[in-house]
Amino acid sequence: MEKDLSNYRKSYEKSALLEDAISDNPMELFQKWFYEVEASNTVDEANSMTVSTIGLDGYPKSRVVLLKRYTYEGFIFYTNYASEKGKAIAANPHVCLSFFWHSMERQVIIKGTAEKISENLSDGYFESRPDGSKLGAIVSHQSEVIASREVLEDGLKELEEQYTGKDIPRPKYWGGYLVRPVSIEFWQGRPNRLHDRIRFVLQEDFDWKIERLAP
Repeated sequence: MEKDLSNYRKSYEKSALLEDAISDNPMELFQKWFYEVEASNTVDEANSMTVSTIGLDGYPKSRVVLLKRYTYEGFIFYTNYASEKGKAIAANPHVCLSFFWHSMERQVIIKGTAEKISENLSDGYFESRPDGSKLGAIVSHQSEVIASREVLEDGLKELEEQYTGKDIPRPKYWGGYLVRPVSIEFWQGRPNRLHDRIRFVLQEDFDWKIERLAP
């Protein structure tokens, strides 16, 4: 099987990213871009991002998850701590997050260190989830091999009966990670493949060094 994709081309012409139009803090630029993506109404889930880890087998692996909060400290997402990504983070907390907003011709690439957030913050987010999502987090032993889909559906039915009219507690193996960035790169598509790439690199004094990269 073979398909030649060499003629797939697009000219990126929607915006520019210049040093005189950005703040000294990358989180402020991220917030600006995120608001602009939301306001464009062209992206179904602006908070979807790719999380890349180095697995226990030595291979990198990427998967899409949902960003649930960002602050000056970094980026927060939630998952099963016993999952493949959770085990990878426990062994090597250096991760990469990336956003690709195709309709805006923009990417953001974040390198950072992941750490578990406090249990009370994980509890608070878990309580905000619909009951179905809570039970799904309990019934699914994420990344483990299962015999069939029926295993999940039958387990969900049992939990629905067990917790009818009751509070659903957060399982201890499920919670949030905060990714503290050490570098954040902003990529804006430009004509002739001369894209704008601005990288913020965290310094020892916690200021950010701003660099332009060749496309």
